[in-house]
Amino acid sequence: MQQDSYEHNAVNRVRFWYALLTIVFGVFAIRLFYLQIVRFNHYTQAARSDQVHEYEVVPERGAVYAQTSDGDAVPLVVNQRLYTLYADPMVVKSPPETASKLAPLIGKDARALEELLANKKRRYVVLAKRLTKQQHTAVLELKLPGVGTQERNYRTYPQGTMAAQLLGFVDEEGKGRYGLEQAMNATLAGTNGWLKAVTDINGVPLAANDNNLSKKPVPGSSVTLTLDLGMQAQLEGIVKRTQEKFRSKTVSAVVLETQTGAVKAMANYPTYDPAKFQEVEDGALFQNSAVTNAIEPGSITKILTTAAALDKGVVTPNSTYNDPGKWVIDGAKVLNVAEGKGSGPQNIRNILDYSLNTGATWELMQLGGGSINQTARSALYDYFVGHYRMSKKTGIEQGYESTGYVPEANDNGAGINLTYANMSFGQAYNATAIQMASALSAIVNGGTYYRPTLVASIEKNVGQTTLQKPEVVKSNVVSEQVSKDMVGLLDYVTASHLKAGFKYMDFGTQYSVGGKTGTAEISKTDGGYRTDVYNGTFMGYVGGDTPQYTIVVYNIEPRNYSGYAGAQTGQPVFAEIAHMLIDNYNVTPKSR
Repeated sequence: MQQDSYEHNAVNRVRFWYALLTIVFGVFAIRLFYLQIVRFNHYTQAARSDQVHEYEVVPERGAVYAQTSDGDAVPLVVNQRLYTLYADPMVVKSPPETASKLAPLIGKDARALEELLANKKRRYVVLAKRLTKQQHTAVLELKLPGVGTQERNYRTYPQGTMAAQLLGFVDEEGKGRYGLEQAMNATLAGTNGWLKAVTDINGVPLAANDNNLSKKPVPGSSVTLTLDLGMQAQLEGIVKRTQEKFRSKTVSAVVLETQTGAVKAMANYPTYDPAKFQEVEDGALFQNSAVTNAIEPGSITKILTTAAALDKGVVTPNSTYNDPGKWVIDGAKVLNVAEGKGSGPQNIRNILDYSLNTGATWELMQLGGGSINQTARSALYDYFVGHYRMSKKTGIEQGYESTGYVPEANDNGAGINLTYANMSFGQAYNATAIQMASALSAIVNGGTYYRPTLVASIEKNVGQTTLQKPEVVKSNVVSEQVSKDMVGLLDYVTASHLKAGFKYMDFGTQYSVGGKTGTAEISKTDGGYRTDVYNGTFMGYVGGDTPQYTIVVYNIEPRNYSGYAGAQTGQPVFAEIAHMLIDNYNVTPKSR
């Protein structure tokens, strides 16, 4: 009986476990059916999403070229494929061993590398940039766990530091900074593409997969500049020697094609190496001062004031007046450089030749019918801003271009008439070298203001080149007759300076060379002007029957000289540039 009861219980236990197992397997089967059949699409998509990655594809950036005098293109900026060395410290097995093997290949300190590799809190660290193909290959041959390289295009500069501040550079994020690279970033950069790819468990894209989608990147356009390579090199040499001779803060010079607005050369010194922009400590070196540095330009402004007075018809090239030697305006004296100089009968030539502040003020008075008033101020403002386009960006292809500043003509209380008197001879307003060059070009080329440009052509695709035509911004800046009169007056000034003993101003009778010096006071931040240092400026042109090249020189805070900054540190630089152009760059002599 007991035996039967025991066997009965055993059978029941077997049946229980059998039933339990049947239920468990049934649940698993139902769950498996649910996952594999009912939810198949959902989990397939989820699995795929874990394996699908999007990659941004950066296009090739456009190159930048200058031109030789024969019109051949010469590269200034091109791309070079180099490599970034990186590591995943979590995967690196032995930081000391890895560091010791990498250090001699990449020229880095082994201890510094070891510190980076030992930081397990980071999954990605950059060990070196700009590795060559040979270094890249050598690193891969080591087969170091957690260490890899990534190919990347870097900007290289076949001409070294030439035109560095004009060109700018490309930062580590691939964006153009300063100069042309910033102003034309969209044109040079192209359009990014992308790759959406199914990868294996290691993240490697699987080839020929239906789920791989892509959009090809559009390469950036290449740009050929208006710069003449030889002229640029020579101009850079001139400004460097000038800066070193006078221990100047900065020297800038511009050579503009008078009849088109094309920049043939533009240089500043000191400068920097764009291939090593990361090493530059003084950010001011990145600036193209000829475009970004607006200063009170000094007496070169008398060219603008005289042209305005002639164009308004309130004076003629032969006008004379009795100069008192000083004016008292708004309770302050307007004097010439040497008090009393200019007293007595004077003419328009003398205003420019002797650089008479009182003469420029007299011209301003004529714009107001004999006194400085609202009419006079409005007329001068109209010419400075409306005709010469001061206080406006020129539109040249450069980052951080300055607008400069011209005070409004409307009466703002005490001192406005004195402000405009000062403005007539180059103080109380400011302008960049490129603004002054563009204004002078318009005054002496017959009256057409061209937008200054650095771009000769843009190549979007191979064979698809768009030539940039001269862009007329304003016609009738001054009349053709006034333009001819101004050339005559400025030619006279140059000849007069030669007679005064400046032998370097001898350009021969077959060329038309004219211009004007400027000794500019430097304003203090707390008001008034400094008395320990001045800026030396010069603005002029060189040509034959018509002006061919416009030249502007800004010598900022020169030190080693005696006399007036304009005559001693601006004029000789202009003369050297003018001789360089005549000797080497096909300046057409006068036909008669």
